[in-house]
Amino acid sequence: MEQGWLHGEGFLLCLILYLLLQGRGDTFTINCSGFDQHGVDPAAFQAAFARKAFRPATNVSIPICVNISFTLSAILEVDAQLQLMTSFLWLNMIWYNPFITWNPEECGGIRKLGMATENLWLPDIFIEELMDTDQTPPGLMAYINSNGHIKYSKPMRVTSICNLDIFYFPFDEQNCTLTFSSFVYTVEKMVLGMEQDVQEILETSQNIIWNKGEWVLQGIHQMMKMTAGTNGYDQIVFYVAIRRRPTLYVINLLVPSSFLVAIDALSFYLPAESENRASFKMTLLLGYNVFLLMMNDLLPSSSTSLISVYFALCLSLMVLSLLETIFITYLLHLATTQPPPMPRWLHSLLLHCTSPRTCCPAVPWKGNMDLAHLPGVKEPMELVGKVPHPRETELNGCPGSARNQQEDKAHKLHLVRLWVRLSHMMDTLLFRLYLLFMATSVVTVIILWNT
Repeated sequence: MEQGWLHGEGFLLCLILYLLLQGRGDTFTINCSGFDQHGVDPAAFQAAFARKAFRPATNVSIPICVNISFTLSAILEVDAQLQLMTSFLWLNMIWYNPFITWNPEECGGIRKLGMATENLWLPDIFIEELMDTDQTPPGLMAYINSNGHIKYSKPMRVTSICNLDIFYFPFDEQNCTLTFSSFVYTVEKMVLGMEQDVQEILETSQNIIWNKGEWVLQGIHQMMKMTAGTNGYDQIVFYVAIRRRPTLYVINLLVPSSFLVAIDALSFYLPAESENRASFKMTLLLGYNVFLLMMNDLLPSSSTSLISVYFALCLSLMVLSLLETIFITYLLHLATTQPPPMPRWLHSLLLHCTSPRTCCPAVPWKGNMDLAHLPGVKEPMELVGKVPHPRETELNGCPGSARNQQEDKAHKLHLVRLWVRLSHMMDTLLFRLYLLFMATSVVTVIILWNT
């Protein structure tokens, strides 16, 4: 509704100004006799060419109306660090020049002529967000109808400032503005209108835009017309929505990182007392750091993005996993040599988490809690088999010493079992944290890719 209203308003305004000039009869007809036999005579347009330094208006109180549109043909680059978007577009302008009109019937049916722009007055339309000099190539042509309407199209490489929000990189969408305005003429001298409505501009741009690049044109979804102040400049603002193609970054960044995290999660199936587990996790951590250094150029450096948070969490999990492995290795070594008594609160927490009525996960270790592989720990049957008979102890003169020794060893074995169970519980909790993190990451990527 807003777009159609603006297009209609600009069209009606320019039509009213055109009818005012036509009603006043303020037009100058060029004598074009002989054009069909001898070609176009440049001398017939010398009077109009001599006015190129002045605004083509027969009445200085009536502003000239310039209808504009553009065709976006390529999105060349988006620099997140400098907040710049570089694009290539064709700017189309149509205006009325009452000093260049002719009768087609007297000119052999010629209704349209092409002229060099260096001989014509041109509107000084520019883009306010432009951060570079206008590099319009010289020698362009403009096309003039017999009724005095001039159409001029020029190519522009536009490096414009854009407020880029890269938090959702590489699934980000950007909304950049292109504000067209006059540099010299105020609204009293020049008003702007629309040659096409926004939907036509969008369809034309999407049909010819180069679609093999990193960015895709989503739409030109909104525009508005404003006048800056009473003696200000007429402006037309376009909002260009673009979306990044995430495939390159998903393949080169997310997939390798997910593989490394998954391998680190599978390393929990290695026995905690094994010497290879800590070295394996350390190798993975070093490899992940090398991966981040190699792929640093693909990441935006201007602000924090969601993928940077993801990499930081992955690195934190891998460091936490390595520290947990080192702690468990030390704990098992301490438990097998001189097991310390377990605090009561920790014992209660362990019993609560490992009881069958709770929802704790199964420990990702193979088999039951077999302590035979731990150095310095013997099974209870082995201890019982070595306990001497009471009569034998009485004959040896040490009744009760064997019983005390048996109780001490049983107590030590019980403490070892408790500390081993605690290490299993720690592995289980961290393993579950890995699974939750990987599942959340996959769901987030799917949601961001499909929205």
